[in-house]
Amino acid sequence: MVYKLEELEKRIGYIFQNRTLLKQALTHSSFANEQRINRIGSYERLEFLGDAVLELVSSDFLFHENPQMPEGQLTRLRSSMVCEPALAYCARDLELEKYILLGKGEEGTGGRNRDSIISDVMEAVIGALYLDGGFQAAHRFIHRFVLSDLENKILFYDSKSVLQEMIQGMSGGVQLSYALVGEEGPEHDKQFLVEARLDGQTVGCGKGRSKKAAEQQAAYQAILALRKQTGENGTDRHVFKEH
Repeated sequence: MVYKLEELEKRIGYIFQNRTLLKQALTHSSFANEQRINRIGSYERLEFLGDAVLELVSSDFLFHENPQMPEGQLTRLRSSMVCEPALAYCARDLELEKYILLGKGEEGTGGRNRDSIISDVMEAVIGALYLDGGFQAAHRFIHRFVLSDLENKILFYDSKSVLQEMIQGMSGGVQLSYALVGEEGPEHDKQFLVEARLDGQTVGCGKGRSKKAAEQQAAYQAILALRKQTGENGTDRHVFKEH
């Protein structure tokens, strides 16, 4: 376990003075229960703290980066940046899921790939950094792994909203819909296949562990296709697959 903690420290660019904090940030309650560790030894309290630090840092960032943006829009943007799918996306960039300590039951039901768990651990790591290295350590981590490449990240994890705005800007009253076209895998580790369609024509396909995640992926692929098509073919839509 010590080797894995050292490996993760290299990934995040920070050496913990108290490595127990990092281990706790990775400990799911199911593992704590199996090991007969007090529930307080799981990541839940650190997640609570990390959530507050993340909200402050992201709010400060948005406030100064967007001096003309009204409060309501700032709030919506912050929500899209720190929502569960967004944090899970950032955590997977770090391969954080590899280091989570899970109980056998949670492991067997696909917990290691569950957005809710991965995003919670991301916040717990922020909380651990705050306790171990102070505000600056947490601030650096958030800017490096959450707030970097923000435009592309928002495009990905808020892709349904972005696509809807693109559709509203089109002429002719184009109708956007999502269709579940298939499912793969066992019940505890199922993948959903979804198509994003404009007037019944497929513009993007997505796969995810939930219908919502699959729709987001389909919307993202649709955005890329529409951008490419607009650049190459104007507003023609003949490349889309009809149903």
